Amino acid sequence: MKSFADLIDGYRHFRKGAWVTQRERWNELAAGQSPQVMVIACSDSRVDPTQIFDADPGEIFVVRNVAAMVPPFETTPGHHGVSAALEFAVQFLKVREVVVMGHGLCGGCKAALTQDLHGTEPGQGGFVANWISMLDEARAPIAASLGTESREAERAMEQAAVKVSLDNLRTFPCVQEKEASGALSLHGAFFAISDGVLHLLDQKSGEFRPVA
Repeated sequence: MKSFADLIDGYRHFRKGAWVTQRERWNELAAGQSPQVMVIACSDSRVDPTQIFDADPGEIFVVRNVAAMVPPFETTPGHHGVSAALEFAVQFLKVREVVVMGHGLCGGCKAALTQDLHGTEPGQGGFVANWISMLDEARAPIAASLGTESREAERAMEQAAVKVSLDNLRTFPCVQEKEASGALSLHGAFFAISDGVLHLLDQKSGEFRPVA
């Protein structure tokens, strides 16, 4: 397990290694960024999009949060972190594709399924409970048919969360406009921690299929 001191040692290694060997790339990035893809992923430490997709610095614009959720478009007062990042990526960076990537053994999705944090106070689990309440509607049929304790139910919840976030993405006017014009494509993905296999969502059938 790495401590903060280990991270500093890692920084020193980076300065002697990739910072030197990729100087041309870093010089380009100093002038600005122009990623073509935005990835919305979970904060889980086991699911790093840049590692999974073998991406170099500056190639993907990444937003991570509990359960890789996108809230629906709304204009109420508040701090809308995911919405701000999405707006920046789509309107200013002009990314061409947005990928929502869920994953196996997701603690946020499991909490949404079991509702163990339901009724807790902010700071004691309430922030998480409120965030994952976005999955309540998708949870209901899963809990009714599969229960809340099996791995099958957990995976169904994890994959349903990707679909919820995609649906919520499409409530944003800028996404609607750009998807309709062909300037933006949305994708759903699921990474299985247990076997390292990436699955892509077929949005017509609603099924996740492994990448060959």
